[in-house]
Amino acid sequence: MDQITLGRTGMVVSRMGLGGGGQSRLGQQHGRTVEQSIQIVRRALDRGINFIDTAEGYDTEEIIGQAIRERDRASIVLSTKKSMYTQTTVTPQDLRAGLEQSLRRLGTEYVDVYHLHALRPSQYDYAIQLLVPEMLKLKQQGKIRAVGVTEGFNSDPGHAMLSRAMRDDCWDVIMVGFNILNQSARQRVLSRAIEKNVGVLCMFAVRAALSRPERLRQIIAGLIAEGRLDPAMIQDADDPLGFVVRDGAATSVVDAAYRFCRDEPGIHVVLSGTGNIEHLEQNIASMQRPPLPADVRARLVRMFEGIDTISGQ
Repeated sequence: MDQITLGRTGMVVSRMGLGGGGQSRLGQQHGRTVEQSIQIVRRALDRGINFIDTAEGYDTEEIIGQAIRERDRASIVLSTKKSMYTQTTVTPQDLRAGLEQSLRRLGTEYVDVYHLHALRPSQYDYAIQLLVPEMLKLKQQGKIRAVGVTEGFNSDPGHAMLSRAMRDDCWDVIMVGFNILNQSARQRVLSRAIEKNVGVLCMFAVRAALSRPERLRQIIAGLIAEGRLDPAMIQDADDPLGFVVRDGAATSVVDAAYRFCRDEPGIHVVLSGTGNIEHLEQNIASMQRPPLPADVRARLVRMFEGIDTISGQ
């Protein structure tokens, strides 16, 4: 597994990260046992994935904690999050208490990256004024190594919050939604992250639209109906992205999707969630393949240039 330095954090991380959330949550959403989920994490570590992402809202922190218990903690980069999508305002005291609970569940004395999870644009000023100072205190105390923030990509596909965040200098790491269907982060977020040497985690690389053909057809039809996508760009309405396989560029649309995100300038880690080891191995194989041919990548960029209203879910 290739590695890269996560921006200004200096942490050396695998290009693929194991996601503990998403639709699968390490298989817990699909009937897997805790032991089966633990084995997924351990297989990922054995295959060279050292970046693991979770959150207090995923209910997978304890599973990850059990999985890494006998491993070298210093070789693992753990990322977790404080939920911001709550009915009540998160106070600095709530933030600190949430971190302490996450540390207990993960069985560790520190986390490498601690995020405000799915921060809404309307919450941003409050977070900067009251929560970030608390995060910086936690960093000084050695409980976290990097201060992070993630967007709510489903509700903010145009990156309003992260566009604002990239004007500030407090964020060591961000988590951004980026995929073939919505590449708007390129100009709005990633260009600034590169300038500031901010570590970037990519979420939503695949999700439903790029893994389920019927969902992809629905989204493409919707974009055309809204006038956001030129129908001339779609040569096969039944299989809109099938050319990536027919031309031999990729083994599948999913394979192309992971490689497309991996090679986007500014992105350090592409997160991948899974509920079984076979699927994990398929995703690892994709991340280890060479870049997409330049003409195929350029075609994908042209097709979806300007799309900023969907997440790919």
